Formats: sequence, C-alpha cells, structure tokens
Amino acid sequence: MQIILLEKVVNLGNLGDIVKVKDGYARNFLIPQRMAKRATPAAMAEFEARRAELEKAAAEKLAAAQAEAEKLTGTNVTVARKAGMDGRLFGSVGNADVAEALKAAGFAIDKSSIRMPDGPLKAIGEFPLDVALHTDVLANITVTVAAA
Repeated sequence: MQIILLEKVVNLGNLGDIVKVKDGYARNFLIPQRMAKRATPAAMAEFEARRAELEKAAAEKLAAAQAEAEKLTGTNVTVARKAGMDGRLFGSVGNADVAEALKAAGFAIDKSSIRMPDGPLKAIGEFPLDVALHTDVLANITVTVAAA
C-alpha cells in the first residue's frame, strides 16, 4: 500500500514522503496513529494544502522535545529492589519501573520511550539509559538500582 507520511517515522521516512509499506502495517498502525494517509490523489492534494501547517506542528514538537531533553539529560533516578548477597536482584527493573521513578522525579515519560538495549536491569549498580523523547531527540539518564 502506498501512503503519505504525516510525520517522521523511524526507519521509514520523513514528513511528506510517499512510501510503500505492507497493508497491515499501514491499516493497523500508521493510519490509526495518524502518522500516515493513503496516497490517493485527493489525499495528496489535501496534504500539499496543509503541508506548511504540518511542518510547523512537527517543528514545535521537535522544539518541545529538545527543551524536555535539556531538563532530563543527566538526571539520576534511584530504584530500590530486594537483592541477594551477591548483588543480583530477586526480579528485575524494567522500563515501567524507570518511568515510574521518572514520574516521581517530576517528568512525564511514557514507558515505551525508555531504551534498555541490554534488557531489564538485574543487578545493583548504576546504569546509563537513553530516553527517546522524539525520533531525533535522545536524553541520557542514569538509573541507580539499590538494595532495599
């Protein structure tokens, strides 16, 4: 299916690009999330009429994400969990736990924005993590896992 992207999508394209994707990806994700529209002649004409408005909204989102990233970068949050004598946790610290700790620190971050490349944290210590506030904006935080 050919679609017009209404915002930047990671690994797919930028605002205004006409791309071909699998039907299910377009129908079940991109179109319901208002990230894309079918590439019909009428939709293309409507997009061109609204292009400046969409670009302005995208620039505002990017600026807001960059401002939030400046506040968030360098933040250190602590999560306490039960641990054994060797420093391993009885469980793990996932992105939902980190999002909850950030919420307690005053940041409204969605758990899907927290990038944990090595999976859940399973030991005591300090771990650097990234928070993706926008497709182009990453903030670096430090999560300290402490024994409770």
